Amino acid sequence: MRRRRAGHGDARRASELTLLALALALASSVVWGVADFSGGSLTRRLPAFAVTVVSQAAGFAVLVVAVAVRGDVGARSFALGVVAGIGGGAGLAAFYRALSLGTMSVVSPIAACGAVVPFAIALATGERPSVVAVAGAALALGGAVLASLEERRAASPERARAVALAVAAALALGLFVYFLGLGSRDGDALSTLLGARVGSLGLLFVLALTRHAPLRVPRSSLAAVALVGIADVSANALFAFASGHGLLALVAVLGSLYPVVTVLLAHVLLGERLTRAQQAGVVVALAGVVAIAAA
Repeated sequence: MRRRRAGHGDARRASELTLLALALALASSVVWGVADFSGGSLTRRLPAFAVTVVSQAAGFAVLVVAVAVRGDVGARSFALGVVAGIGGGAGLAAFYRALSLGTMSVVSPIAACGAVVPFAIALATGERPSVVAVAGAALALGGAVLASLEERRAASPERARAVALAVAAALALGLFVYFLGLGSRDGDALSTLLGARVGSLGLLFVLALTRHAPLRVPRSSLAAVALVGIADVSANALFAFASGHGLLALVAVLGSLYPVVTVLLAHVLLGERLTRAQQAGVVVALAGVVAIAAA
Protein backbone atom coordinates (compact mmCIF):
# COMPACT_ATOMS: atom_id res chain seq x y z
CA MET A 1 0.00 0.00 0.00
CA ARG A 2 2.81 2.38 0.88
CA ARG A 3 4.59 1.63 -2.40
CA ARG A 4 1.41 2.27 -4.37
CA ARG A 5 0.86 5.58 -2.60
CA ALA A 6 4.51 6.52 -3.13
CA GLY A 7 4.25 5.71 -6.85
CA HIS A 8 1.09 7.76 -7.15
CA GLY A 9 2.77 10.63 -5.35
CA ASP A 10 5.81 10.45 -7.66
CA ALA A 11 3.58 10.51 -10.75
CA ARG A 12 1.66 13.49 -9.41
CA ARG A 13 4.91 15.29 -8.64
CA ALA A 14 6.21 14.63 -12.16
CA SER A 15 2.97 15.94 -13.63
CA GLU A 16 3.20 19.10 -11.56
CA LEU A 17 6.80 19.68 -12.66
CA THR A 18 5.80 19.22 -16.30
CA LEU A 19 3.03 21.79 -15.99
CA LEU A 20 5.47 24.14 -14.23
CA ALA A 21 7.92 23.74 -17.11
CA LEU A 22 5.23 24.52 -19.67
CA ALA A 23 4.08 27.56 -17.68
CA LEU A 24 7.64 28.88 -17.40
CA ALA A 25 8.23 28.33 -21.12
CA LEU A 26 5.06 30.24 -21.99
CA ALA A 27 6.08 33.01 -19.59
CA SER A 28 9.44 33.22 -21.36
CA SER A 29 7.61 33.70 -24.66
CA VAL A 30 5.54 36.51 -23.19
CA VAL A 31 8.61 38.31 -21.83
CA TRP A 32 10.60 37.70 -25.02
CA GLY A 33 7.69 39.09 -27.02
CA VAL A 34 7.59 42.22 -24.86
CA ALA A 35 11.36 42.64 -25.21
CA ASP A 36 11.24 42.20 -29.00
CA PHE A 37 8.36 44.63 -29.35
CA SER A 38 10.10 47.22 -27.18
CA GLY A 39 13.46 46.71 -28.87
CA GLY A 40 11.86 46.94 -32.31
CA SER A 41 10.15 50.19 -31.34
CA LEU A 42 13.45 51.65 -30.15
CA THR A 43 15.31 50.66 -33.34
CA ARG A 44 12.88 52.80 -35.33
CA ARG A 45 14.63 55.88 -33.95
CA LEU A 46 17.99 54.53 -32.71
CA PRO A 47 20.76 52.51 -34.43
CA ALA A 48 19.88 48.80 -34.32
CA PHE A 49 23.38 47.67 -33.29
CA ALA A 50 23.49 50.26 -30.51
CA VAL A 51 20.17 49.07 -29.08
CA THR A 52 21.20 45.42 -29.35
CA VAL A 53 24.68 45.77 -27.83
CA VAL A 54 23.71 48.16 -25.03
CA SER A 55 20.65 46.08 -24.07
CA GLN A 56 22.76 42.90 -24.08
CA ALA A 57 25.33 44.66 -21.89
CA ALA A 58 22.62 45.63 -19.38
CA GLY A 59 21.48 42.02 -19.14
CA PHE A 60 25.09 40.91 -18.74
CA ALA A 61 25.55 43.30 -15.81
CA VAL A 62 22.56 41.75 -14.04
CA LEU A 63 23.98 38.25 -14.54
CA VAL A 64 27.41 39.28 -13.25
CA VAL A 65 25.83 40.55 -10.04
CA ALA A 66 23.85 37.32 -9.65
CA VAL A 67 26.95 35.17 -10.18
CA ALA A 68 28.98 37.32 -7.76
CA VAL A 69 26.34 36.82 -5.07
CA ARG A 70 26.31 33.05 -5.57
CA GLY A 71 30.06 32.78 -5.96
CA ASP A 72 30.74 30.04 -8.56
CA VAL A 73 30.37 29.19 -12.25
CA GLY A 74 29.94 25.71 -13.74
CA ALA A 75 32.50 25.24 -16.54
CA ARG A 76 30.45 22.89 -18.76
CA SER A 77 27.27 24.91 -18.45
CA PHE A 78 29.19 28.12 -19.13
CA ALA A 79 30.73 26.59 -22.28
CA LEU A 80 27.35 25.42 -23.57
CA GLY A 81 26.02 28.90 -22.83
CA VAL A 82 28.79 30.49 -24.90
CA VAL A 83 27.85 28.27 -27.84
CA ALA A 84 24.22 29.27 -27.37
CA GLY A 85 25.16 32.95 -27.17
CA ILE A 86 27.20 32.83 -30.38
CA GLY A 87 24.19 31.30 -32.11
CA GLY A 88 21.91 33.95 -30.62
CA GLY A 89 24.20 36.82 -31.58
CA ALA A 90 24.64 35.52 -35.12
CA GLY A 91 20.89 34.97 -35.42
CA LEU A 92 20.07 38.50 -34.32
CA ALA A 93 22.63 40.00 -36.69
CA ALA A 94 21.29 37.96 -39.63
CA PHE A 95 17.68 38.77 -38.71
CA TYR A 96 18.23 42.52 -38.48
CA ARG A 97 20.20 42.51 -41.73
CA ALA A 98 17.43 40.59 -43.48
CA LEU A 99 14.82 43.04 -42.18
CA SER A 100 16.89 45.96 -43.47
CA LEU A 101 16.32 44.66 -47.00
CA GLY A 102 12.62 45.54 -46.67
CA THR A 103 11.12 42.05 -46.93
CA MET A 104 9.35 41.67 -43.58
CA SER A 105 6.58 39.52 -45.07
CA VAL A 106 9.21 36.95 -46.08
CA VAL A 107 11.76 37.25 -43.30
CA SER A 108 9.58 37.02 -40.18
CA PRO A 109 7.77 33.75 -40.99
CA ILE A 110 11.06 32.05 -41.92
CA ALA A 111 12.77 33.23 -38.73
CA ALA A 112 9.79 31.99 -36.71
CA CYS A 113 10.60 28.47 -37.94
CA GLY A 114 13.72 28.48 -35.77
CA ALA A 115 11.92 26.43 -33.10
CA VAL A 116 12.00 23.46 -35.49
CA VAL A 117 15.75 23.15 -34.84
CA PRO A 118 15.69 22.41 -31.07
CA PHE A 119 12.52 20.37 -31.50
CA ALA A 120 14.13 18.13 -34.14
CA ILE A 121 17.42 17.79 -32.22
CA ALA A 122 15.61 16.87 -29.00
CA LEU A 123 13.63 14.15 -30.80
CA ALA A 124 16.76 12.87 -32.54
CA THR A 125 18.60 12.59 -29.22
CA GLY A 126 15.94 10.45 -27.58
CA GLU A 127 13.09 12.58 -26.23
CA ARG A 128 9.70 11.00 -26.84
CA PRO A 129 6.72 13.31 -26.25
CA SER A 130 3.25 11.83 -26.63
CA VAL A 131 1.52 11.88 -30.01
CA VAL A 132 -0.89 14.55 -28.75
CA ALA A 133 2.00 16.70 -27.55
CA VAL A 134 3.81 16.39 -30.89
CA ALA A 135 0.60 17.36 -32.71
CA GLY A 136 0.21 20.32 -30.37
CA ALA A 137 3.82 21.36 -31.04
CA ALA A 138 3.17 21.26 -34.78
CA LEU A 139 0.08 23.44 -34.33
CA ALA A 140 1.96 25.90 -32.11
CA LEU A 141 4.83 26.19 -34.61
CA GLY A 142 2.44 26.63 -37.52
CA GLY A 143 0.53 29.28 -35.58
CA ALA A 144 3.73 31.20 -34.81
CA VAL A 145 4.65 31.22 -38.49
CA LEU A 146 1.19 32.41 -39.55
CA ALA A 147 1.19 35.10 -36.86
CA SER A 148 4.49 36.39 -38.25
CA LEU A 149 3.06 36.99 -41.73
CA GLU A 150 2.95 40.64 -42.73
CA GLU A 151 1.19 42.36 -45.58
CA ARG A 152 2.87 41.44 -48.86
CA ARG A 153 5.18 44.19 -49.97
CA ALA A 154 6.65 44.92 -53.37
CA ALA A 155 9.29 42.41 -54.38
CA SER A 156 12.77 43.43 -53.34
CA PRO A 157 15.68 43.09 -55.77
CA GLU A 158 17.59 41.49 -52.88
CA ARG A 159 14.78 39.06 -51.99
CA ALA A 160 16.96 35.95 -52.44
CA ARG A 161 19.59 37.36 -50.11
CA ALA A 162 16.94 38.24 -47.53
CA VAL A 163 15.59 34.68 -47.65
CA ALA A 164 19.08 33.23 -47.19
CA LEU A 165 19.70 35.52 -44.23
CA ALA A 166 16.32 34.62 -42.70
CA VAL A 167 17.12 30.90 -42.98
CA ALA A 168 20.50 31.53 -41.35
CA ALA A 169 18.78 33.49 -38.58
CA ALA A 170 16.28 30.68 -37.99
CA LEU A 171 19.03 28.06 -37.73
CA ALA A 172 21.21 30.19 -35.47
CA LEU A 173 18.37 31.20 -33.15
CA GLY A 174 17.23 27.58 -33.04
CA LEU A 175 20.70 26.50 -31.92
CA PHE A 176 20.64 29.27 -29.32
CA VAL A 177 17.42 27.89 -27.83
CA TYR A 178 18.70 24.30 -27.92
CA PHE A 179 22.07 24.90 -26.26
CA LEU A 180 20.57 27.28 -23.72
CA GLY A 181 18.11 24.56 -22.76
CA LEU A 182 20.75 21.81 -22.82
CA GLY A 183 23.16 23.68 -20.58
CA SER A 184 20.39 24.53 -18.13
CA ARG A 185 18.93 21.00 -18.06
CA ASP A 186 22.19 19.09 -17.73
CA GLY A 187 24.05 21.58 -15.57
CA ASP A 188 23.54 25.00 -14.03
CA ALA A 189 21.08 27.55 -15.39
CA LEU A 190 22.87 30.66 -14.11
CA SER A 191 26.23 29.59 -15.54
CA THR A 192 24.56 28.83 -18.87
CA LEU A 193 22.89 32.25 -18.92
CA LEU A 194 26.19 33.98 -18.17
CA GLY A 195 27.98 32.07 -20.90
CA ALA A 196 25.21 32.86 -23.38
CA ARG A 197 25.46 36.56 -22.69
CA VAL A 198 29.26 36.47 -23.00
CA GLY A 199 28.99 34.69 -26.35
CA SER A 200 26.30 36.93 -27.84
CA LEU A 201 27.74 40.20 -26.53
CA GLY A 202 31.25 39.32 -27.70
CA LEU A 203 30.08 38.42 -31.21
CA LEU A 204 27.85 41.48 -31.55
CA PHE A 205 30.69 43.73 -30.36
CA VAL A 206 33.00 42.33 -33.03
CA LEU A 207 30.35 42.69 -35.74
CA ALA A 208 29.63 46.27 -34.69
CA LEU A 209 33.32 47.18 -34.75
CA THR A 210 33.98 45.58 -38.14
CA ARG A 211 31.02 47.43 -39.62
CA HIS A 212 31.89 50.67 -37.81
CA ALA A 213 28.32 50.72 -36.50
CA PRO A 214 27.54 53.44 -33.93
CA LEU A 215 27.07 52.08 -30.42
CA ARG A 216 26.13 55.28 -28.63
CA VAL A 217 22.65 55.57 -27.14
CA PRO A 218 21.31 59.00 -26.07
CA ARG A 219 21.12 59.40 -22.32
CA SER A 220 17.37 60.01 -22.55
CA SER A 221 16.88 56.54 -24.07
CA LEU A 222 19.46 54.65 -22.01
CA ALA A 223 17.04 53.44 -19.33
CA ALA A 224 14.55 52.15 -21.92
CA VAL A 225 17.27 50.26 -23.78
CA ALA A 226 18.59 48.80 -20.52
CA LEU A 227 15.09 47.60 -19.59
CA VAL A 228 14.88 45.75 -22.91
CA GLY A 229 18.09 43.92 -22.03
CA ILE A 230 16.85 43.07 -18.55
CA ALA A 231 13.58 41.77 -19.99
CA ASP A 232 15.52 39.65 -22.48
CA VAL A 233 17.73 38.07 -19.84
CA SER A 234 14.64 37.49 -17.66
CA ALA A 235 13.05 35.60 -20.56
CA ASN A 236 16.25 33.58 -20.95
CA ALA A 237 16.14 32.72 -17.25
CA LEU A 238 12.51 31.61 -17.41
CA PHE A 239 13.30 29.39 -20.38
CA ALA A 240 16.41 28.00 -18.69
CA PHE A 241 14.47 26.99 -15.58
CA ALA A 242 11.69 25.53 -17.75
CA SER A 243 14.27 23.35 -19.50
CA GLY A 244 15.26 21.83 -16.18
CA HIS A 245 11.74 20.54 -15.47
CA GLY A 246 10.30 19.39 -18.80
CA LEU A 247 11.03 17.86 -22.20
CA LEU A 248 13.25 20.22 -24.16
CA ALA A 249 11.33 19.47 -27.39
CA LEU A 250 8.10 20.89 -25.93
CA VAL A 251 9.68 23.63 -23.83
CA ALA A 252 11.57 24.91 -26.90
CA VAL A 253 8.34 25.15 -28.90
CA LEU A 254 6.41 26.99 -26.20
CA GLY A 255 9.38 29.28 -25.58
CA SER A 256 9.41 30.21 -29.26
CA LEU A 257 5.88 31.63 -29.45
CA TYR A 258 7.06 35.20 -28.87
CA PRO A 259 6.06 36.33 -32.42
CA VAL A 260 2.45 35.84 -31.34
CA VAL A 261 2.99 38.14 -28.36
CA THR A 262 4.77 40.78 -30.47
CA VAL A 263 1.96 40.79 -33.04
CA LEU A 264 -0.72 41.15 -30.35
CA LEU A 265 1.16 44.01 -28.68
CA ALA A 266 1.46 45.83 -32.02
CA HIS A 267 -2.27 45.36 -32.51
CA VAL A 268 -3.26 46.55 -29.02
CA LEU A 269 -0.73 49.34 -28.48
CA LEU A 270 -0.08 50.60 -32.00
CA GLY A 271 -3.41 49.83 -33.60
CA GLU A 272 -1.81 47.70 -36.33
CA ARG A 273 -4.37 45.65 -38.22
CA LEU A 274 -4.10 41.88 -37.98
CA THR A 275 -4.37 40.09 -41.30
CA ARG A 276 -6.60 37.04 -41.55
CA ALA A 277 -3.52 34.84 -41.62
CA GLN A 278 -2.24 36.43 -38.42
CA GLN A 279 -5.60 36.02 -36.70
CA ALA A 280 -5.64 32.37 -37.71
CA GLY A 281 -2.06 32.00 -36.49
CA VAL A 282 -2.93 33.26 -33.02
CA VAL A 283 -5.85 30.84 -32.76
CA VAL A 284 -3.83 27.88 -34.08
CA ALA A 285 -0.92 28.62 -31.74
CA LEU A 286 -3.26 28.76 -28.73
CA ALA A 287 -4.83 25.46 -29.80
CA GLY A 288 -1.35 23.95 -29.92
CA VAL A 289 -0.59 25.20 -26.42
CA VAL A 290 -3.79 23.65 -25.09
CA ALA A 291 -2.96 20.32 -26.75
CA ILE A 292 0.54 20.27 -25.26
CA ALA A 293 -0.74 21.11 -21.80
CA ALA A 294 -3.43 18.42 -22.01
CA ALA A 295 -1.04 15.70 -23.21
